[in-house]
Amino acid sequence: MTTAISDALAASRTQTGPLAATNATEIQDRFLTLLVTQLKNQDPLRPMDNAQITTQLSQISTVSGIDKLNASMAGLATAMAANQTMASAAMIGRRVLAPGTTLTVAEGRASGAIELAAAADRMTVSVLGAAGNVVRRLEFGASPAGLQSFTWDGTGDDGKKVQDGAYAYRIEATASGKPVTATAYQVGTVTGIAVAGKEPTVIVNGLTEVRFADVKRIE
Repeated sequence: MTTAISDALAASRTQTGPLAATNATEIQDRFLTLLVTQLKNQDPLRPMDNAQITTQLSQISTVSGIDKLNASMAGLATAMAANQTMASAAMIGRRVLAPGTTLTVAEGRASGAIELAAAADRMTVSVLGAAGNVVRRLEFGASPAGLQSFTWDGTGDDGKKVQDGAYAYRIEATASGKPVTATAYQVGTVTGIAVAGKEPTVIVNGLTEVRFADVKRIE
C-alpha cells in the first residue's frame, strides 16, 4: 500500500494544473492525507507494514528538508549579491586594471597592461585610430611571462601628439617565431556601477562595463 502512496506523490510532483503539488508543504499534506485514508481503510487481517510506513515518513521529511535548504540558499545568494553591490560602489573613483583593449589618453598620456602566458622574445603593441588604422606601433623587445604595465606618451608614428580620448590596441607577441598568448588590460578609473544584471559591473572611464569579478587589480 505504501507503494501506492509513493506513486501518488511522484505524480503530484510532475502533473500540472490545480491538482499539482508545488512545494514540499503541499506534498507533505498530500502524503499524510493518503496515509490516513489507507490506515482507515486497511484490511485488519493484512495491516500495513510498519517498516514501510517509517520509510515513507523518512522520505517525506527529506523532501521537506531539501525545500527548506533551497530557500536558505536562495536567501544567502541574495545577501551575497547585495554585499557585492555595496563593495562595488566603494570602488567608484578608484583606479583599476580590468580586461580590455582600450587605451584612454588623458593629458597626452595613456597606460595599459599585458599578461603573457610565456616569455616572448618580441612584443609589439599597435595603437589603432577610429578607422582601425595604426596610429603608433610600440616595440618592447624581449618580455617576461606574467603581468606587466606600459605607458604611451600619446605621440603617433608621425611624431605628432594625438587628441585625448579612447584608442583601441592590439598585441603581437612571439617566441622563436611562434605566437605567445597575451591578454590585454585597460587601466582606468571607476566612474560608475551597474546593477541591472545578476551581478554588479563597474564602468571604467565612463566607457567600458566590466564584471566586478573580472577586475584584475585595484589601486
